[in-house]
Amino acid sequence: MARIAGVNLPTNKRVVIALQYITGIGGKKADEIVKKINIPAERRVSQLTDAEVLQIREMIDRDYMVEGDLRREVSMNIKRLMDLGCYRGLRHRKGLPVRGQRTHTNARTRKGPAKTIAGKKQTPRA
Repeated sequence: MARIAGVNLPTNKRVVIALQYITGIGGKKADEIVKKINIPAERRVSQLTDAEVLQIREMIDRDYMVEGDLRREVSMNIKRLMDLGCYRGLRHRKGLPVRGQRTHTNARTRKGPAKTIAGKKQTPRA
C-alpha cells in the first residue's frame, strides 16, 4: 500500500485515479504527475515500484500544495475575509451562501433545517 502525503492510496486502482484521493490533486494534476514521471496510464498502484512511489511523493511535496497545508491556507483565507468585514466575510460569518445564490428559497445546506416562527401564521405566497 502506497502512502503519499499522509493518504493511503487504494492499491487496486490505476495510479491516475488513486492520486485523486489526495486533497488538492484532481484529474488534471494527477495526469500531469503521471506523465512527468513516465508511468504508463494503465499501471495500478500495487504494481508501482518503491522508486516510483518515492518519485511521486517527492514531486508532490516539491511542486504542489496538498492536504494539511492546503486546508490551512483555505481556512486562513476565509478567516482573513471575516476579519476584514467584507461582504464575503460577513456571509461566511453568518453561515449563508457566499457566491450570490438566492436564499429566499433553497440554501438549506448552508442555513440548516427550516426554523418555523412560533405564533405567526404563514400565509401562502402568490
